Amino acid sequence: MIRLDEGSPREQLTRYLLDHHGIRTETDLSLGQRGLMWRMDRRARTIFLSRILPAESSTFWMAQALGQIEHQAVFARTIRRSRLRESEARGLARVYLTNYFAGALLLPYERFRITAHEVRHDLERLQRHFGVSFEQACHRLSTMQRPGSEGIPFYFLKTDIAGNILKSFSANRFTQSRFGGPCPLWNIFRAFSTPQQVQVQLSQTTDGALYLNIARTVGRSSISYLDRPRLTAVVLGCSIADAEHLVYSAGLDLNDPRMIIPIGPGCRACTRENCHHRALPMVGHRVDVNNEGRGIAPYRTAL
Repeated sequence: MIRLDEGSPREQLTRYLLDHHGIRTETDLSLGQRGLMWRMDRRARTIFLSRILPAESSTFWMAQALGQIEHQAVFARTIRRSRLRESEARGLARVYLTNYFAGALLLPYERFRITAHEVRHDLERLQRHFGVSFEQACHRLSTMQRPGSEGIPFYFLKTDIAGNILKSFSANRFTQSRFGGPCPLWNIFRAFSTPQQVQVQLSQTTDGALYLNIARTVGRSSISYLDRPRLTAVVLGCSIADAEHLVYSAGLDLNDPRMIIPIGPGCRACTRENCHHRALPMVGHRVDVNNEGRGIAPYRTAL
């Protein structure tokens, strides 16, 4: 089993795949044009990687391929023990297992947890230290709940610019919207107006919980005027009780209520009245329309 040392994880994986499995890695421009990130040709003993991928993404796909090569039996046994019966569900389970393996290989649990604590969860420093992307560092932090060796309970969410939820994990009380899109006051949407810059926010959800949220756009840049890369952003959040352990709390007055942004679970489920950003009435409640005057919205929700 490979153990990645400090240095370039891509170079180490390239060498390991060749030395231990006789598998070469090559880049292929046509993969991106066909909508593929990578593919494995077992007959040619070659892993082809899309040339348009950032280095961190290429490394992740190499780690995923290694997981399929060395631990296919483990993944199959885990899936057999599950309650999944549909072939589509079992296929997706295999994808998620290989994804988790890749993240664990690139970001070893204890070393990553300790380093994250030492740098006060500075995501940019973790990126450089482990040679991973901003998103990969955020995602891994949201999974650090091994009994007896827990990290800070984070939630993690990824969305596109239209508000479609692409990934969502939570190790704390935070839950995503079940009806409609997420709250527009959330800083994950502010991140789209300042690409590649970290947005920090103190927020309060409708259940009274307070969070420190860190958001930033992620994904590859355009490779051509005619290219249309997917516009996505991620947010990582923790309870305000843990904010002192994050470098992003520096300079924030955590006790000033004026700094706290009230966010909701999406308009359909949000109980906040007179919200300037409400787009839809709350589901299950009567709408009160006043024809002789109006507030911010053309109706009031009778709670």
